[in-house]
Amino acid sequence: MHELEQLLGLFVAAVALAAGARRLSAPYPVFLAIGGAALALGPFASTFTLPPELALALFVAPVLLDAAFDASLRDLKENWIPVTGLVVVAVGLTTAAVALVARALEPGLSWPAAIALGAVVAPPDAVAASAVLRPMRPPHRILTILEGESLLNDASALLIFRLAVGAAATGTFSAATVAPAFLLAVVGSVVAGPALGWLALRMLGSIAHVPTAIIMQFVSTLGVWLLAERLGLSGVLTMVSYAITVAQTAPARTPARVRIPTYAVWETVVFALNILAFIFIGLQVAPILGSLEPAVRGRYLGVAAAVVVTVIVVRLAWQFTFSAVAQAWYRRTGYTPPGRLLRPSFRGALVIGWAGMRGIVSLAAAMALPAGFPFRDLIVLTAFTVVLVTLVIQGLTLEPLMRALDLRDDDPVGRETAAARERALEAGLASLAGDRSPDADAARHVVLAHLSGRPAIDGRASQGPPVHVLSRRAAAAARQTVLDMRSSREIGDDAFHRVEEELDWLDMASRLGE
Repeated sequence: MHELEQLLGLFVAAVALAAGARRLSAPYPVFLAIGGAALALGPFASTFTLPPELALALFVAPVLLDAAFDASLRDLKENWIPVTGLVVVAVGLTTAAVALVARALEPGLSWPAAIALGAVVAPPDAVAASAVLRPMRPPHRILTILEGESLLNDASALLIFRLAVGAAATGTFSAATVAPAFLLAVVGSVVAGPALGWLALRMLGSIAHVPTAIIMQFVSTLGVWLLAERLGLSGVLTMVSYAITVAQTAPARTPARVRIPTYAVWETVVFALNILAFIFIGLQVAPILGSLEPAVRGRYLGVAAAVVVTVIVVRLAWQFTFSAVAQAWYRRTGYTPPGRLLRPSFRGALVIGWAGMRGIVSLAAAMALPAGFPFRDLIVLTAFTVVLVTLVIQGLTLEPLMRALDLRDDDPVGRETAAARERALEAGLASLAGDRSPDADAARHVVLAHLSGRPAIDGRASQGPPVHVLSRRAAAAARQTVLDMRSSREIGDDAFHRVEEELDWLDMASRLGE
């Protein structure tokens, strides 16, 4: 009972910190990191533990699925070069640089352990960056790159992490031995993910009971990760490919009365997982700091400080290098990027480089290290320090930086949303064309109220079942039009989800009284 009281108290404190963050217009992970530091540095003692093998499944799998629903596949494909540079090159350079710095400062650190440390702190988390940037309406292409990076860089970093942990456990590493298994895991994950996504949609699509549907979504998400790990595949790659398949297919299969509460529940769960991650890592760091000799503690904190500087500098250096090379190539070839591609600039490179805050993935990977892993205390302490410092320093200065740079675009998502809304309205009204009955007239007012902002007049929108049937017919026609626009790449997922929400409420309004 005492542990339950402690957990509830920590949740209440975390919610209060998040409320303070919203009041100050700061990203809530910044305040959660500060709360985690308070747990680590304060006299708080607790018996809460989390089995290492569950850390990645519990914290990463749901976050990846949630991120997949926010990512625009069309925009990611069009910006694949800068995204790939961050996902592959930046993660690889960061991992290597951190490993070199850590070994230089802590010579006893083995290469596998040093590489594991580098892989833990390599992947940035776009939650904090998006929380800062979205209200400021930065160029949409910058958000696309950051969110695409957050969806895919976990795969590259955690694949390296997995290999390094395996090498540390066996004491040997042979590229000739590892390469076939590595390639098999990659290919198998990319094949298994979509197959499992198709199967999950077939099974979940027939569930009409909302609580059951939501529970089964979480069960299937965690089940995909655990199955992939059991089969020797990459849990991250399998989860990403599964999530993208579900995200692209589910909107056409999931009814509005399931989707609306589902989105609310998932948003709450991701928030709760962020809270738990900082709580558990803070509780792990506290005994580490207390058990270390002063000299060792100072040396470990020195390594952590050096790693913080390394991850920031490497990311900025990569972004400026990529931008300079791209600009030089464009000038030499005369190439002009299409409208939705990010035009390289040093201002854009600075924003993307400075938005590399670390977060829940780094915390989960550190917690996932086995108890007997060499230099585990150093890695956990360093990971927490990197997350804390990057969130506080970069998270609190990103907004002033954006204001100083004054980066803007022509709001492509807003234009696509307006176009999709107009086409949806036309399709909805067209489905009622030729019917001049009072019920059809009332249904038109329902559609106009939800898709054009016009209020329903004379109470006609509240009439009975015939109006509901006609309104649902109009909503179905409008939804199919918007789905077709996304399929043909006329609009991206960001605009699609905005209009989808309006159509969901139209659908729900047409079911009142049922």
